[in-house]
Amino acid sequence: MSARKPRVHFSFRSPFSWIAMTKLLRAVPDLAERVELLPYYDPDERTTAALRERGADFHYQQMSKAKHLYILYDVRRQVRKHGLTMTWPVDVDPWWELPHLAWIRATELGGGARFYAGITAARWERGEDVCTPEVIRAVAEDAGLPGEELASAPGDPRLREAGTEALVRAYEDDVFGVPYFRIGRERFWGLDRVDDFVAALTGEPVPEVPPAPPAVSDLVGAYDTDTAGGCG
Repeated sequence: MSARKPRVHFSFRSPFSWIAMTKLLRAVPDLAERVELLPYYDPDERTTAALRERGADFHYQQMSKAKHLYILYDVRRQVRKHGLTMTWPVDVDPWWELPHLAWIRATELGGGARFYAGITAARWERGEDVCTPEVIRAVAEDAGLPGEELASAPGDPRLREAGTEALVRAYEDDVFGVPYFRIGRERFWGLDRVDDFVAALTGEPVPEVPPAPPAVSDLVGAYDTDTAGGCG
């Protein structure tokens, strides 16, 4: 059996995913040819039921208010550090299937990179609601893709199944937040692990890290009393 490609789990919801992907694409311009890109998003009731049928779950948990407030400050620091500009979007009852399933269809049509760039610009640079058909349609058409088809992506059972499969893969990769990278047995989580992932991806040696002894690994929650979600 051939080795699985490295995986990058990303989300249009997370500002850290956006910044990390920007940094990653600057370092590895041919990223899409080197890795498998997998969308990670909060599932709606239909997707949640499909995950349970597959014996999977969604590891991410909503964070505490204190952690949320910290992230608001930290994102501003990281945006300045990476030379980006940002407008905070205001999410009101977002439906994350819509942009992520639209991205899956855009990728099938050969325009995944253009659609990704358009969605992240709409959300993080202009503060638009990317969970509305109007924004999806406009971004798709600007990218030379069929707007109505992408805006209707959640209604396609085949794309629904593809989205569920991406979340099952996330469950199997132990993803609890994004950005999250997997290459072989190595796992990397967070913006500050991008350089380590790039090193592993481009062939630089990664030090072998011995597993924690059971006496430690069995103490779930012993070292972090907050939720597991960094930024989903």
